[in-house]
This record gives sequence, structure tokens and C-alpha cells, in this order.
Amino acid sequence: MSPAEQAAEEFRSVASAIMRRLRAESGSPLHSRPLISVLRRLDTDGSMTTADLARAEFMTPQSMGASVAELEEQGLVTRTDDPGDGRRKLVSLTRVGSRVLAEGRARRQSWLTRAIETHLDAGEQRKLLVALELLRRISESDAREPGP
Repeated sequence: MSPAEQAAEEFRSVASAIMRRLRAESGSPLHSRPLISVLRRLDTDGSMTTADLARAEFMTPQSMGASVAELEEQGLVTRTDDPGDGRRKLVSLTRVGSRVLAEGRARRQSWLTRAIETHLDAGEQRKLLVALELLRRISESDAREPGP
């Protein structure tokens, strides 16, 4: 196994473990990743129709409709008439939905900060920052599998 293959395998494993831990630390009442993803999309992109949400999240309109209904039932989103087209409804994040997202982010940030402070000394923290810049470059790359 080449060093790049070994690094890719180890990174994937560690990234998955960190993501699982961050999800666990969020304390979110939403246990479904698609539901949280919908809230994040609305938070980032603003109000949109269920069809637009479905396209943005690569879901079927039926699945998105069910997700929006569940989020609406929990008071996390609301549907209102589209001022530009009264036949359409816009889905928007409610204050409660925004608070749920913010609280989850804060809990994840707090856990990660404590873990870094507790388990890494100052030199290791600086190395982590360098490694994160390398990972950022990788994440922004457009490397593809070589074609035939």
C-alpha cells in the first residue's frame, strides 16, 4: 500500500469516527441525518419550496415532503405562501429550528475544543492546524479517477 493509499484509508476511518462522535455530542432531538440536513440547508440558503429542497438534497419530492411534514410537526419549519406565486409554498426555518441548529453546533464545538485542549499539547495543536490546512486543500481539489 502506497503512503497516499495508507493516508486515505486512515483519514477516512478517523473522519468517520469524528463525525459519529460529533453527531452524538450534538444532543439534537433529530436523529435523522436527512432532517438535520434539511434544517441546515434552510439555514444556509433561506426559504425554498419543497421541490427546490428535494433537488438541493438529492431526495425525491415525496421523501422531502415527508421530511418537511415531520419538521413542521416539531415546530422547526413553517410553510407559507410564496409572495411571487400564490400556488407555491415556501418552507422556512422557525426560531425554534434556528435555536436547535445553533445549540447543536455549540455543543459540537465545545466538545471538540475540549478534546483538542485536553489531548493535545500546544505543539500538537499547531501541527493539527497545519494538517487541517492540508486537508482543506484536499477537500477543495478536483482530483478524479483517471479515465480509460
